[in-house]
Amino acid sequence: MGEWRLDLQFFAGEKTEKATPRKRQEVRDKGQVAKSADLVAAAVLLGALLALFLAGGYERDGLLRLFARALTDYATTPLTIDSLHLLFLDWLRHGALLLAPIFAAAVFAAWLANFLQVGALFTVEPLKMDWNRLNPVQGVKRLVSLRAVVEMVKSVLKAGVIGAVVFAVLLAEKSKLLALVAQPVAGALAEIGSLTVKMGLYAAVALLFLSLFDYLYQRFEFEKNIRMSKQDIKDEYKKTEGDPLIKSRIKQKQREMAMRRMMQEVPKADVVITNPTHYAVALRYEDGKMEAPVVVAKGADYMALKIKEVAKAHGVVTVENRPLAQALYRQTEVGDMIPEAFFQAVAEILAYVYRLKRM
Repeated sequence: MGEWRLDLQFFAGEKTEKATPRKRQEVRDKGQVAKSADLVAAAVLLGALLALFLAGGYERDGLLRLFARALTDYATTPLTIDSLHLLFLDWLRHGALLLAPIFAAAVFAAWLANFLQVGALFTVEPLKMDWNRLNPVQGVKRLVSLRAVVEMVKSVLKAGVIGAVVFAVLLAEKSKLLALVAQPVAGALAEIGSLTVKMGLYAAVALLFLSLFDYLYQRFEFEKNIRMSKQDIKDEYKKTEGDPLIKSRIKQKQREMAMRRMMQEVPKADVVITNPTHYAVALRYEDGKMEAPVVVAKGADYMALKIKEVAKAHGVVTVENRPLAQALYRQTEVGDMIPEAFFQAVAEILAYVYRLKRM
């Protein structure tokens, strides 16, 4: 049997990973969120019908007053350009007052449905022109895609649910419908209006229930569309954190520069205290300018060897003191003054160095 060799890099472009928080924020800034338009439509329909149901008396009285004025005041008004203009403005004002509760309820329901789905979001990205939408090839692909099939099934399902709800309400109110012929016109109209609102409310509730499943489907589609490949995640990490190779090189350069600066300070030191092989600490003290000796360089192993070589080349005295060298190396950093606990020991060493220099 032959062996099959698989190149794992072949699968690096497969979008199998969940989107990172940064990717989610990027698509959110572009207005791409998991949102069901059906849920918004159902909420708007339900809000408008609830407003109509609760404000039915106000709407009825307002319409009756409007028709009464049309048959009394408007009928006796001479028709001129000015009177027609005033008549139009008066009808427009009354119409706006009648529609205001329904319109306000619909707007609030739309805002609430959107806010519950996507939270607070303001972006103009979806309003920008996308020429790909005018591409006929892309249009044909959308028509024959799985999403188009799902949308068609949803439409058929919604039509079937609305038809079933309306039929069920009419069947339940059959006796009232048959009794309409014996009622006066006002009573019949009131009954028909009440029945219409009831059918609308039941249909809106049914659509709202169906739209919850559509929202779950939209979330599934959204999560699938924003998936990332392993390579995408690596590229994002490089953009966010920087290329690890470049970062390591930068750190190496920084260490080299720090070492060069430190080595430049060794010739200025008064003494180098050693372990003698593992540690080396270079100290400098200027009487009247410094409160205490300052560590100008320190190192262990290879670095300690380099410090001793530079010190020897420039005539800096090297003194072996194992415990002091170890303590200074561990408890101080380059540029620090030595701790007070070491003043006595360092002072004795500096006095020894100064005596050597005077000899």
